[in-house]
Amino acid sequence: MKVIKRVIIVIIAMCIIVIGYFGLKGYIMYKEALNSVSIENKISEIKSKENYTKVDEVPKIYINAVIAVEDHRFYNHKGIDIISIGRAIFNDIRAMSFVEGGSTITQQLAKNIYFTQEKRIERKFAEIFMAFKIEESCSKEEIFELYINTSFFGDNCYTVKEASRHYFKKEPINMTDAESIMLAGIPNAPSVYAPTKNFELARQRQKQVLMKMIKYNYLP
Repeated sequence: MKVIKRVIIVIIAMCIIVIGYFGLKGYIMYKEALNSVSIENKISEIKSKENYTKVDEVPKIYINAVIAVEDHRFYNHKGIDIISIGRAIFNDIRAMSFVEGGSTITQQLAKNIYFTQEKRIERKFAEIFMAFKIEESCSKEEIFELYINTSFFGDNCYTVKEASRHYFKKEPINMTDAESIMLAGIPNAPSVYAPTKNFELARQRQKQVLMKMIKYNYLP
């Protein structure tokens, strides 16, 4: 029994050391990113985009679809979702690989505007620190608006307006419910789910988003 306890203590100590090491590296990465360009300047840069899309220019069902599939506790957290992170860590350990990220919309925004898509542990910590900073600086509505203007929708589309015009030949506010739900699912894997790549897969993803909306009560 004493041996087991010692092993557990050693494992816990090693986990603390590893977390501390990568947490420190992540914090340094976060500070360097923030010192290079302030959040205020980043926001101004994003909002100056030619096809920047305001949140009141998209249907409510599109907003609900994005939140349901990407971060259904978006309005209840302050940047990170502990439950989602815990589930992601468990699944990653079980798979011995980065199979799930557990990122909130705020974390994804932080990654989109400050960091690369490279899967590194320290980058994940940097993303968390930046998410907290973004939540301090912006309202939930502004965070969501910035997110839908920095996500990649495939076919060189980086805003909802560009994606809506490209895929559906219409302004975002005029998207149908089906189009809104389909568009919400594309950023997860644009090379797979973009309608121009494989319409059948795009429709399958659309159904997945719809199921999430039903599950989390985001369907009007």
